[in-house]
Order: sequence, then C-alpha cells, then structure tokens
Amino acid sequence: MTSPAPAAQVGPRQILSLAVPAFLALVAEPLFLMVDAAVIGRLGVVPLAGLGAASSVLLTAAGVFVFLAYGTTSVVARQFGAGSRRGAIEVGVGGIWLAAGLGALAAIVVGLGARPLAQAFGSSPAALDEAVVYLRISALGLPAMLLVLAATGILRGLQDTRTPLIVSAIGFGANAVLSIALVLGVGMGIGGAAWGTVIAQWGMAFALLAVILRQGRGAGASLRPHVGRVVAAALDGVPLLVRTLALRAIILLTVATAAAFGDVPLAAYQVTTTIWSLLVFALDALAIAGQALTGAQLGSGDAAGARAATALMVRWGIWGGVVLGLGLLALHRVLPALFTDDPAVRSAIAAGLVVVALCQPLSGYVFVVDGVLIGAGDGRWLAGSMTLVLLAYVPVVLLARAVGGDHGPEAAVVTLWLAFTTFMVLRGACMAWRIRGDAWAVTGATR
Repeated sequence: MTSPAPAAQVGPRQILSLAVPAFLALVAEPLFLMVDAAVIGRLGVVPLAGLGAASSVLLTAAGVFVFLAYGTTSVVARQFGAGSRRGAIEVGVGGIWLAAGLGALAAIVVGLGARPLAQAFGSSPAALDEAVVYLRISALGLPAMLLVLAATGILRGLQDTRTPLIVSAIGFGANAVLSIALVLGVGMGIGGAAWGTVIAQWGMAFALLAVILRQGRGAGASLRPHVGRVVAAALDGVPLLVRTLALRAIILLTVATAAAFGDVPLAAYQVTTTIWSLLVFALDALAIAGQALTGAQLGSGDAAGARAATALMVRWGIWGGVVLGLGLLALHRVLPALFTDDPAVRSAIAAGLVVVALCQPLSGYVFVVDGVLIGAGDGRWLAGSMTLVLLAYVPVVLLARAVGGDHGPEAAVVTLWLAFTTFMVLRGACMAWRIRGDAWAVTGATR
C-alpha cells in the first residue's frame, strides 16, 4: 500500500511532472495521422481526401471509448489518493478487460462496414476508394488503440505519465519509419501507411500491458477478469461515453460539411484538423494532470487543494493557448507546404489556420476545466452539458453549410472553423458556470 504526496502540496513542479510527459505522449496519435497525412499528401489530393474521411471514422471509433482512459484515471486516482495502490490497480484492470472486448467489436464493425462508414462523409468516388482501403487495414489496430487507452488511464491514475511517454515515443518513431518505407519505398500507397500505424499500435499495447502486469503483481492485485469490476467500469463510463458521443457528433457534422464543399476543402480541413489536434493535445496535457491530481486530491479529502490546483492550471492553459496561437500565426503560411504541393489546398489550409490560432486561448481554458471535471468524476454533468451544446451547434453548422461553399475553398474552410469556434465558446460558457459551484468537488475514495 502506497500513499501519494499530500494533495495540499500540489504546485507548479508536481503539475509539470505530470503534464510535460503527458503532452509528449498525447501528441503521439495526432503525430501518427500527421505523418500519414504528410506521406500520403505526396500521392495527390485524392488520397489525402480519402485519409480525411477514413481518419474521421477511426478517430470516432476510438474516440467514443476515450472513457477507458479518462474514467479509469479518475477511479484509479481516487483509490491512490486514499492510499490503496492495490485497489487502484484492481479497479483499473476492469477497464483493461472491457477495452479488449470493445476493441474486438469495434474492429469487426469498422472492418466490415468500411465502405458505408466512409461513404457517410460524402467523399468523391475516387476518395472513397482510398478511404476504404485505409479503413479496412486500420480496423485491425482498433483493439490495440483501446488497450492503450485503458492502460494509460491506469498509469495516469497512479501519477505516472512517464511510462506512456516512453512507449508513445517509440511507437511514433516506428510508425514514421514504417509509413515512409511502405508508402514511398515499397509503393503500397495509402494501405502502407495504414499497416505502419497498425504495427506501431500493437507494439505500444503489448508494452503498456507488460508494465501493468508487473506493477499489479508487485502490489498483490488480482489481474484476472472480474465480472463485477468489468461491469462497474462499463457503468462508470456511460456518462463519459454520452459526453464523447455528443462531442464526436459535433466533429462529424463539421467534417461532413467539409466533404459537401468538395475534395479541396475536405483535404484542407483534414490538415488543419490534424494541426489543431496537435495543439489541443499540448493543452490537454494540463487536463491530464488535472484528471490525475483532482482525483487524488478529492480521494484524500482535500477539496481546497483541488480548487487551488485548478486555478493554477486554468491560468497556465489560457497563457499556453496564447503562446501556441501566436506560434501558429507565425507559421500559418509555412506549414501547408509540409502536407501538399497543390496551391489551392495550401491556400485553404493557411486561411483556416488563422482561425485555429485565434481560438487557442479559449481551447486552453476549455480543455483544462474539462480535465478537472473528469478527474472529479463529474461525468453526468459533462454528458448533459455536451448534449445541450450539440443541440445548439446544429443550426450553427447548418448555417455554415448554407453560406460557406459559395466563395471558394478558402472561404469554406474559414467558415467551418468559425462554426467550430462557436461550439467552443458555448462549451466554455457551460464549464465556467459549473466550476464556480461546489457540486463537482465530492471527496472520498469513491464518488
């Protein structure tokens, strides 16, 4: 049994010790897609547009199960904060077994339904064929993606973000080498990029599971499947699943609108979304620290410490967004050249990146508060508020679809990002109201 450092002692050093490794690990997934986008972009606009549709399906398939990481972090951190390392690992292992089952199911659904799933985004026939190839291969990596989520959630709850960092760094390096070799070297096309990612994902999953196995045995924890714990993990994840489904619906509505504008806006939106994801994960590193520290502090009964750490992380999130936004503004005409040689796509990417840069301070606030509320186990409120924001976003994206496609690719991409920024404003307003109250700061080993 191990007790963490007292929650009241949380300060900049402890936050950074969790956030910096978390950031470097978090950027692995968008870097996977960024490498694929950069390599596939050399094949032309059609394969890049196909990747845009396929990656949206894959991110949705994996994203709806993000509760395997977020929910696991919360329950493990509370047990850890209460002084029970064995209990922390045992509640987390339930998420591992749940991830294995859900990953197998997701792989079957995406593999068999690749064409209709990709077709839902309204891509051109040529881009659709490319998307189907990428999806059918990438579906094999979905179980690994979910296992990585669950294992990472356990380690974060145990206040360990360094191990996921090491595994992610090795995985990213392997993916980059394999994608370049299989696509540009062997000439396997978009399928080569998919195979490179699948191999890297399974390597990461096996590495993290080996770490959990070793730590579990050291703590005397039971690692066998336990029906009660698996069911508890599933039930605890339902509110976060609803929250994530609403968030993914918002993202998919935006992608579908991009596809309706044509291949050039879709390709440009794919690249700007990839860059946005990289920036968001930089900011979300503070949210990961917020999840781990908030859960541990509330588990130890220190609500005041949780509030103090939240205030500090929020300030850092906003200023971090300012810095990232200024950096992106400085590079918004340079970055497009890394992804495509097509002048129209480059111009549309540059225009969209201006809006992305301006909304980064808001993103910093939203993601930090979201992480704190997840760490507190406030899933029901998060589910309800995100559902309301989704309902409010529907008329916004419909208006964007009506007016954004009449003035060229640049205007289309800018309109899409203005609509998405409106969503972020609505989400931020809801979170500002919630964090000011006391209902989220429930103390104890369980919520």
